[in-house]
Amino acid sequence: MSTSKIALVTGGSRGLGRNSALHLAQAGHDLIITYRTQEAEAQEAVAQIEALGRQAVALPLDTGRTATFPVFVAAVNEQLQHKWQRASFDFLINNAGIDARSAFAETTEEDFDNLLNVHFKGVYFLTQNLLPLLADGGGVVNFSTGLARFTTPGYAAYASMKGAVETLTKYMAKELGGRGIRANVVAPGIIKTDFTAAAREAHPQLEQYMSANTALGRIGEPDDIGPIVAFLCSDAARWVNAQRLEASGGYSL
Repeated sequence: MSTSKIALVTGGSRGLGRNSALHLAQAGHDLIITYRTQEAEAQEAVAQIEALGRQAVALPLDTGRTATFPVFVAAVNEQLQHKWQRASFDFLINNAGIDARSAFAETTEEDFDNLLNVHFKGVYFLTQNLLPLLADGGGVVNFSTGLARFTTPGYAAYASMKGAVETLTKYMAKELGGRGIRANVVAPGIIKTDFTAAAREAHPQLEQYMSANTALGRIGEPDDIGPIVAFLCSDAARWVNAQRLEASGGYSL
């Protein structure tokens, strides 16, 4: 039976999810990562994790389709027993996300529902479904956004879902505390990943503007975020609970 801590990272095949998974691996955790369509990308991430001396598996998951969650949970349980000879994992990182920018007056109901299903409903019910497999004394890390504090036109729906996740996290911390499970939020500012590529390409001055309004004078890199997730999944953060940790370099102060 493995004595390693195991972290499950949704959307762990790319962007901040992959960066978080790699930093968790560097900290000594084994990984279960999920991907939606890009299996080859996910297997590359698995290879990177294994190169760090940790064990990892990649499983398909669409966090916007709650009906698929029971099958996913069964797949996680099977991997835990087969690969780790365990009945539980230790940390859940709800990272998977989609981007859909639109002005408040122009947001379609379809775009709203897609964002809702992935960023809030998916987080709510995936965590709920995984609770029987989440170890006592473990933790949940939910991704939010700096946009839940400051505003950038075009992100009313997206930021609203993340605001809901921040409130949900406090309730998770309260209701799961009896099992010793902590729940916290990481809220990145704008980060240079493929997730923000479309916005940066559509608005060439965006990076310069954001940098000028950030105390540290630049926009974020993935390596600014992954170590925070690893910290929250460590004994060093054992007394950190129900907190929102914004990592924006001091944007809009």
